[in-house]
Amino acid sequence: MPLFIDRLRVMGDALISQIFEQFTMVTSQKIAKEYKLVVGVEKEIHNISQKLKLVQDVIESAERRQVSDPLVKRWLESLKDVAYDVDDVICEWNTATRKMKIKRSQDKAAEKKVCYSFLLCSCFDVSRVVHRHDIAITIRDINKRLDAIVLEGKGFNLVRIDVGGQESRVRPKSSTTSSIEVPDVFGRGEDKSTLISKLCSENSVQAVKETLQIVSVVGLGGMGKTTLAKLIYNCDEVKNHFTEWIWVCVPEPYDDVRVAKAIVESVEKRAPDVTELETALQLVKNALNGKKFLLVLDDMGRCKHKSWDKLVCNLKVGAPGSRVLVTTRNQTVAKTVGSSYIHQLGQLSDQDCWTLFSRIAFNEKTEDEKEALEEVGREISRQCKGLPLSAYTIGGLMRSKSSLADWRKVSKSEFWEVTGAEEDLSPPLMLSYYDLPSKLRQCFIYCAKFPKYYYIEADNLIKLWIAQGYLTEKNKEETALGADMEEKGRSCLDELIMRCFFQNMEKDKESGIVTRFKMHDIVHDFAQYFTKNECAIVKPDSRKKQVCSASANIRHLTWIRGDDAPFPESFEKTEKLHTFWVQSFYDSPPIVSQVDAVSPELFNQMKYLKALDLSHNRLRVLPDEVEKVINLRYLNLSFNPLEKLPESVCDLYNLQSLKLVACNHLTELPQGIGKLENLRHLEIDKTDNLSVLPGGVSKLQALRTLSKFVIRGGGDPNGAACKIKDLRDLNSLQGRLDLEGLGNIADATEAKMAELKKKEDLVILSMNFKPLAQTDQIMCNVAEALQPHTNLVRLEMKFYGGSQFPNWMVSLSHLKKLVVLECQSCEQLPALGELPMLEKLHLESINNLKCIDQRFLNSNPEFSKERGAFPKLKKLEIVRMRNLEEWNMSSAKSEGDESNMQVMPLLRHLKISECDKLQALPETLLHLSTSVRRLSIKNCTILQQRYRRGGDERKKISHIRKIKLS
Repeated sequence: MPLFIDRLRVMGDALISQIFEQFTMVTSQKIAKEYKLVVGVEKEIHNISQKLKLVQDVIESAERRQVSDPLVKRWLESLKDVAYDVDDVICEWNTATRKMKIKRSQDKAAEKKVCYSFLLCSCFDVSRVVHRHDIAITIRDINKRLDAIVLEGKGFNLVRIDVGGQESRVRPKSSTTSSIEVPDVFGRGEDKSTLISKLCSENSVQAVKETLQIVSVVGLGGMGKTTLAKLIYNCDEVKNHFTEWIWVCVPEPYDDVRVAKAIVESVEKRAPDVTELETALQLVKNALNGKKFLLVLDDMGRCKHKSWDKLVCNLKVGAPGSRVLVTTRNQTVAKTVGSSYIHQLGQLSDQDCWTLFSRIAFNEKTEDEKEALEEVGREISRQCKGLPLSAYTIGGLMRSKSSLADWRKVSKSEFWEVTGAEEDLSPPLMLSYYDLPSKLRQCFIYCAKFPKYYYIEADNLIKLWIAQGYLTEKNKEETALGADMEEKGRSCLDELIMRCFFQNMEKDKESGIVTRFKMHDIVHDFAQYFTKNECAIVKPDSRKKQVCSASANIRHLTWIRGDDAPFPESFEKTEKLHTFWVQSFYDSPPIVSQVDAVSPELFNQMKYLKALDLSHNRLRVLPDEVEKVINLRYLNLSFNPLEKLPESVCDLYNLQSLKLVACNHLTELPQGIGKLENLRHLEIDKTDNLSVLPGGVSKLQALRTLSKFVIRGGGDPNGAACKIKDLRDLNSLQGRLDLEGLGNIADATEAKMAELKKKEDLVILSMNFKPLAQTDQIMCNVAEALQPHTNLVRLEMKFYGGSQFPNWMVSLSHLKKLVVLECQSCEQLPALGELPMLEKLHLESINNLKCIDQRFLNSNPEFSKERGAFPKLKKLEIVRMRNLEEWNMSSAKSEGDESNMQVMPLLRHLKISECDKLQALPETLLHLSTSVRRLSIKNCTILQQRYRRGGDERKKISHIRKIKLS
């Protein structure tokens, strides 16, 4: 959906309303009064608003007509281009306002220096006059272009289409949305059996003659080739037959170096740093030599015989019985690769297609609803023509609809009748797309900027949506209710997942939240149809030193940098870019050379850029000229060997996300970072050499993400480094926070100033108490003063030097995972059994601990008698407890009661490692009725003797399914 059209509706007919509101708002500001000094600007602004209102009512009609009418499509693209330009003007306006505010603040601070202040103001006044005149000219130009667009639009006879109520269908924050887990591939049992037989059989004459055989699956896009291949790849029969399993998504166009490197990475679990084909092929040969492997080359396009023959020659070093499974849309490709067997994948039967469709569409519906909708549902299913992707997609759409009228409307839609040039547009995808609220449309098609088969990181995508302005905070009241932009972004993503626009979801094991996903290549093609002149993915010739985005109107450019390609020295047609991503593949750059240097010219040509991603590019230096990209909201420099950032980064007043993940050479952040008052995400995890943060971090009150917070010791004479008190006002922090250097806190009074208890949106907290510089009592008091909010879900306590754990640990009622590491001085564990939600507990290197007894279970026996101890615990690990001798919970038996209270009733996995003095495991956990399914004992001499086969106590653990003693 064009950005302009989307914003028409996102905030109550959004872009028109947004522009109108912005123009209205600035009339009350001094900067607006200055623009109105330019004759006629106020009238021009009014005219723009009126013309935008004229096109607003017919936008939906034009959106639908563009599929069959190229003239309407071009008209929409012109309108979209104007909308981007209006958005750019608003950005300039807002930035100028912000700069003026900061400049005035600086002037007040320097008001005693009269001469300097006068000179500064005079210079600023001159530049301000020039700037407002330039914007006025831009506004007049936009007005003229809108005149032509409105006039042309009248000739298309567009009509108003009511889309009322669409926006309300986006699920609110409290609702649960999820992807549908389809457990099997419907109607592919015979295909699966045939292919497994071909891959695993070694009895044929052909198998004896050839070390390597190639099996190909050929079928139309959306037929389920990849899904079938994954089902086969993951089945036990195949896993047991081969010793190596390799999955490669083949790039388009075919890249023999990338394919070879992907094979090596899959086998050796690390990406090889090579650029030459012969070197990469030699690594393939070394990795597979003598191994019986299955290599899946998924969605393979055309490749040259010469390139393929070179790869196959090096694959033949595998052991007899090795196989290659190729999935492709093209019969010619199957022949080119020399397939010994070609499997044609046909359409699903009507019944199998219905089964797949109904599994998704009827999810969460009642039996009465299913019965009422089945007849029309079967008709919709038949129109999918046996294509699994169509059934999956339209099922996601129907899942969101409950009325029979809505189902009949979809069944009778004109989109099922697409012909001619529109045949490449899947009717189910069009139906699903046009049913989306406008906000979701723009969020979805933005994904066209990612290359095919790319795993999209969920949190990163949400930050990019925010940077583009797709998600906005309307007012303070909405923000107070928790509806911030990040929450809106997650809701939008959940809705798109629920509607089956994404696949291959990966989820966080603890929270179940989707962390990354892919787009099916057909869905990707569909998104690109709507962004043909808006998004571009370019892989230039590695020898060229100039990038051309192909169109002057491109707004989102992904430049895929080849392994041996330098950064270009100049750029063409990039003046209007809003997103620029240099995609590279250097995870741990061992070499930095001149070809990895960024030219300052890059920043001179991208005036309106909002998102810049230079991660994984072996950059040592970021030029000072980055300050010229003044509208930048998102800057990703992760996985680069940067030693420092220029202070000019702090002049990026609009910056919302700064990503510096795994910049291991980074030792400091710019001192002026406090000027970035709009910064919401500062990602600095995996920066081991960053041992100090500037005090300005305390001013970043908009921060939602702060990966780690380092408290520095006494070696800071200027007081410029962060202290624990600088956390006090950062109450919007969310997700994870790592606190480092807690041993440098002087006393409990200082620790209390952090006010951790007020940070209710933090769910993961890591507390590192190094260095151990304080007395025992001070350390205990400091730890007690650092009490977090009870919303905490995960806690890590490391290198704590106190003799007693803080009392608040047993009050964390939402805690699900607890890690206690290297807390050497503690002699007694707290009553962790009272934590009602605790599922995973890891205890390691608590060397003063000699006994785990009943106090570990509870502090109030009567209370625990009713609820039990550790009621939700599933995994318990006790590691490197060198002095632990006794683990006895027998006192859990109540007086006058022969039955034990419930202790760890849900425990599934028990791991004991490097506990040399531990005499025995507690009887309570080894009782026959226990739920323990896995027991691991490693490097525990006494325990291994007692519980080994033939040992005195072996019978006590014989009922446990998996026992590992080593």
